[in-house]
Parts: sequence; C-alpha cells; structure tokens
Amino acid sequence: MQDYLIRATAADGSIRAFAATTTNLVEEARRRHDTFPTATAALGRTLTAGLIMGATLKGDDTLTLRIFGNGPLGGIITQADARGKVRGYVQEPHTHLPSNAQGKLDVGGAVGKEGFVYVTRDIGLKEPYTGSVPLVSGEIGEDLAHYYVASEQIPTVVALGVLVDTDNHVLAAGGYIIQLMPGADEEVIFQLEQNLKEAAPVSALVELGYTPEKILEEVLKGFDLKVLEKKNVSFTCTCTKEGLEKVLISLGVDELEDMIREQGGAELICHFCSDKFEFDRAELEKLIQEAQ
Repeated sequence: MQDYLIRATAADGSIRAFAATTTNLVEEARRRHDTFPTATAALGRTLTAGLIMGATLKGDDTLTLRIFGNGPLGGIITQADARGKVRGYVQEPHTHLPSNAQGKLDVGGAVGKEGFVYVTRDIGLKEPYTGSVPLVSGEIGEDLAHYYVASEQIPTVVALGVLVDTDNHVLAAGGYIIQLMPGADEEVIFQLEQNLKEAAPVSALVELGYTPEKILEEVLKGFDLKVLEKKNVSFTCTCTKEGLEKVLISLGVDELEDMIREQGGAELICHFCSDKFEFDRAELEKLIQEAQ
C-alpha cells in the first residue's frame, strides 16, 4: 500500500485530525541506517510524527523535530516539509532493548525519560521559531501530546506505531494526531475520549490494511468526518554533492590540503540518509582554488 497522509475535520470543525500510513518510508529509513528493532521503532515514530506535523506547513516551510533523551539511543532528528517529504536519523542506530512490561519494543527505555523535545518551524522569517518541552515518557507520542498542550495550548492526542518483524524489516507503521479546537463542547470531548479508549494500537490497524481514512473513521466514529487533503509521503533527502562542496570549502584551505596529503581525497556521509559522496584529489584541488 502506498504511504500517504490525510488532513480532516470532524464535529463541525471542533476536531482537527491527521492520519498517515508510513510503512514503506520507515522501512526505507531502516534499510538506509541499518537500525536495530528498538531504534527502528523510535525513528519510525518520529518520522511519522514529523510528517503529520509538517502537514500544517505551506510552500517551502520546513519542520525539524529533535528528541534528545538520556537513554542509549542518543538523539533522534527528523525534518519534514509541506510536500510530504521527510528524512531523519538516530545517533545510535544499533540500539535494541528487551521488550517492556507490555511485551512491546521499549522505545521509552531507549530514548530515556530525561531530556527535551524540540520543534523548529522555519516559515521564511528572519529566524526559525523553536519550541521545547521536557520529555514525559520517551515514548514520543505522549511527549508530543505534552508539547502541544504545554507549548501551543492545544489539547492533542498523538498515536504513533511501528511493528517490526522477526527479520527486522518493518511490517507496519503509521500514526494519527487528533486535536480539539476552541469551543468543542463537552459531548464531543466525552465521545472522543470513549472512542480513544476503545481504539486498537495504530500499528495493528495498519497491519490489518487500514487506510488513513479508515483509521480516522475508527477513531472518530460517530462524528461527521470530512477529508480536506490527501498527499503521498516519502523518505526523501535533499543532500547533493554540490551542497557538500560548500561544506568542504567552509573547512578552509589548510584542512583540504591535509585531506589530500593524508587520504588523497575525501568521503562524506549524509547523516540524514547515509548516502556517501566521494571527492578525489582533483576535485579537492579545485575546491581549494575556490576557497582561495
């Protein structure tokens, strides 16, 4: 099934909702970064969340979601745009822990419960805006729900899930974000709370073949769901060799000369996608000329 995302409203506009299936793009990230199961789940949840949060952007705006906890995973960094493209990585991709008390991948233990969530929106102003909140559980969904309440004063439910098979590949991934708009009445709130209590884990729904529309129909049953937008999503990196040339030039002539003398060239690896870019002696000599 093609990964895609939908944006919707319900209850006469008093509920704003987003849902996405992301199995293919999370598998692409796992393959690129060679992540172990717990790291795969943590990165997959964050990629999915970044995509959904990015659905509120416009034009060339970007959203960067960073999660830094005190667990063995280190940091998780993802970046999404308004067009449904996302990229990201974890600092320690070979992190895997025993299952938690519920028999699930221990993402909270891998991320850690002490640390911060940072959300940066670059919407074309002079300086990007960054909001941050302390981690609540390290499970990512709960932490982002806390971010919306504490930083943006929007009551929010965030459900994220990644199901990893015994051979480490991604069986199912997806998520949804449900937000209550100002003026939502008590009856709407009560019905939504009841629906959420009865809802199956989002990864289980995706594994069963639920589309984003069907996921929201399940979570928002009893409401008048209206889908406003649908867009395909993918793991896509913006790195280029030309862009990395600028990075090398910024290192300065002395550093470039050391690379030629000691290695005869240079190899740069993109953190976001793990693509490798090689520069031979002639290319570095040309960059030295430009730097001078």
